[in-house]
Amino acid sequence: MNFLEQFRQVHTFIFDVDGVLTNSELLITEEGKLLRKMNTRDGFAMKLAIKAGYRVCIITGGSSAGVVERLKGLGITDIYKGVDDKLEAFEEYIHMYDLEPGGILYMGDDIPDYDPMRLVGLPCCPKDAAVEIARISQYHSPIEGGRGCVRDVIEKVLKLHGHWIPDMADIDDSTSSANQAPQ
Repeated sequence: MNFLEQFRQVHTFIFDVDGVLTNSELLITEEGKLLRKMNTRDGFAMKLAIKAGYRVCIITGGSSAGVVERLKGLGITDIYKGVDDKLEAFEEYIHMYDLEPGGILYMGDDIPDYDPMRLVGLPCCPKDAAVEIARISQYHSPIEGGRGCVRDVIEKVLKLHGHWIPDMADIDDSTSSANQAPQ
């Protein structure tokens, strides 16, 4: 199977936060508050995926109110925060919506993501993921966490289904029939 065909099966995206939606670095203020930086292009892609009818879920060990507000502002309603056991959260989520794991893309970057990633149809990781996660990932984004790796995978899925920006659907997508010159 062509590796892009794996993206064609995706109906649900699950993402970790630290190391995927952020670069895994924390800034700590003098008051002890933790600050993270997220990529706006990742946010745009998640918002577009939701608008196109895909499910987007976040499973994170963190519990930042600011991160949750940002994600809710993008339209994400399935947010599991402060999670110690990501497999348990994953199983709860797929049972709640009666989802087929084969159609789920899960992007994680470190050991807490390992168990649920082994159960999905398309485990993915950013370029700078932990070695253990890279070993089980079927797709390694060439982009590091927090720098657009989420957009990378969402864009592939949406373009394959014609759900990307209509005027731009054929840009950088040599697999699309829209790229072929008329006969």
